[in-house]
Amino acid sequence: MNAAADALSMLRTVNATAPFNRWCGFEVQHAAPGEVELAMPWKPEVGQYSGFLHAGVVGALIDTACGYAAATQLGARVLASHFAVNCIRPAVGERFVAKARVVRAGKQQVFTHCELYAHDKGEAKLVATGETLLCVVSEPAPASR
Repeated sequence: MNAAADALSMLRTVNATAPFNRWCGFEVQHAAPGEVELAMPWKPEVGQYSGFLHAGVVGALIDTACGYAAATQLGARVLASHFAVNCIRPAVGERFVAKARVVRAGKQQVFTHCELYAHDKGEAKLVATGETLLCVVSEPAPASR
């Protein structure tokens, strides 16, 4: 297998083990070293009172996509130490796609950038952007709870 196929397979396996990601419906659509595309279909449970995608879920999509992009480049577990989200317009659509990429990767920290698009009736609109600073995690994974 090539690097992109390996990254995609690894991320789909990781994604399937995360209950929150499964509940939201996150799907890893594309992966290559340093880049990821993560999609999620609309469902009412992820909306806020006005019918837009909840900003917390916007942040979760951006955070997850950025973490996955970093993992594809480093082959290591990472944890966000800081992230920022810029909501540009109300997130309304049938589907949402987060496109993340590594900006710079060091041995201890990784800088990433993400754009989140809402897809509706064949049209894609940029609804949010975000950046994360991720730290490489060396501790073993916690036992299942």
